[in-house]
Amino acid sequence: MKKFVTLLFIGFVTFSINAQENKTNEVKVDPNAPVIEFETEVIDYGKIEQNADGVRVFKFKNTGKSPLIISRIQSSCGCTVPKKPKDPIMPGKDGEIEVKYATNRLGGFNKTITIFSNATEPSKRVRIKGIVLKPESAVVKQRSAVSSK
Repeated sequence: MKKFVTLLFIGFVTFSINAQENKTNEVKVDPNAPVIEFETEVIDYGKIEQNADGVRVFKFKNTGKSPLIISRIQSSCGCTVPKKPKDPIMPGKDGEIEVKYATNRLGGFNKTITIFSNATEPSKRVRIKGIVLKPESAVVKQRSAVSSK
């Protein structure tokens, strides 16, 4: 009898667990919300000289139906400084995010910039990448110093 009651209890618990409503964590998107669309999500600096101008601009458009407010921009490294727009970007209007990479560091880089806003996609990632090389004049001076010895 104990086995029957135990099996009946286990069956009841199993049935109860399976009978629970399957809830999904769907996020409802406001059809009037702002939408941020970038011209490009990756800016490739290519090969640039050390201490060259590290400023680049991500251009975007608010294709939504309400003002786009960028609340915060965060970079993956202190060597990358993003500058957010101060004013809201109205529907149908263009905006820019200026990014400055510290080109005093030699070698390759691949950095992520995360934009936080009131858009349908509340956080959006864009990237910069490239290779910082020694200035050509410094390389020539080093070669001539080695060959004159």
